[in-house]
Amino acid sequence: MEPKVMIILGSASDFKIAEKATAILEKLGIYYDLRVASAHRTHEKVKNIVLTATESGVEVFIGIAGLSAHLPGIMAGITHKPVIGVPVEVKVAGLDALFASVQMPLGAPVATVGIDRGDNAAILAAQIIGIGNADVRERLSSFRKDFYSKIAGDEEKLFLQMKGKYYSKINPNPDKQEEIKLTNENLVGTKNKITTHPGKVRDRTIRPQVAVISGSYSDIKVAKKTTMFLDKLNITYDSSVVSPVRSPDKFENFLKRNKDAQIFIAISGLSAHVTGAVVAYTEKPVIGVPCAIKMGGMDALLSMVNMPPGVPVATMGVDAGGNAALLAAEMLGIGDLLIKRDLLRFKGNINCKR
Repeated sequence: MEPKVMIILGSASDFKIAEKATAILEKLGIYYDLRVASAHRTHEKVKNIVLTATESGVEVFIGIAGLSAHLPGIMAGITHKPVIGVPVEVKVAGLDALFASVQMPLGAPVATVGIDRGDNAAILAAQIIGIGNADVRERLSSFRKDFYSKIAGDEEKLFLQMKGKYYSKINPNPDKQEEIKLTNENLVGTKNKITTHPGKVRDRTIRPQVAVISGSYSDIKVAKKTTMFLDKLNITYDSSVVSPVRSPDKFENFLKRNKDAQIFIAISGLSAHVTGAVVAYTEKPVIGVPCAIKMGGMDALLSMVNMPPGVPVATMGVDAGGNAALLAAEMLGIGDLLIKRDLLRFKGNINCKR
């Protein structure tokens, strides 16, 4: 079988991070290949691997590198397929590699996951492949339920250790426990409606391919940039401004009405709760865009990218709404020739302008 995922390591010393990824891909039954090539010392080798793999049907690339981690960015500049970057902690807590991976210029998005999070890179790759592969989606869903079962088991073990005099356990009512699912229940008047910034509603018969959600009106400038690029790429979308913290019911309703969206783009400044809330609800790929509200966007970036195992966020650079839209097009373009055509034309025009 031809591999669907190509993993490239900047150094053989990064293999322990790659093992986290390969272990997940093995569990999910996804074929992969793995190579070692340096963006700086063996540039032609990187180029040859990426071009050959793209032509051979590889759907997702994973670049794993530490220090000045330009490898994922170089890969993104060569292929039109999605590239996931895994920064590796070697020096300065891995921040050098994180910034080198995530802060990419327009036209070459890198879906960056947390430092040393090879496992989340593999899960994100499976989510991307799952857009057009129902079998992978099903296996991924079962895999995600295993995380829930593990946490439930850990909780039961913890209960046995609680010996405090004033510890008093509340037993949840099983009749009120519901599995969180993206359904259309209890929604009124949302069928075939797509909202675009700054709130205009237009009738459509085609369901949105991408759901764009902003946590605050202070993020609206980045959201507009995102939807502008989606328009240019002829990708249908629904968009709304709603906070999971201040308006949790509205937030959940937005996710429910977009249960059939293939990708979610979450845009948030400050402590980026929006992305965390979205990945808790959906098994679809979630692209995160941190916004520079305070601290130059550092707070949003770090709280967005460093997600725990099982819930990856494909994090873009600060305010990089354009790259978020391009990454969505790369994901959708795997199985949609029209989007692939528009993507290649658009990226070609960007290169000409440079």
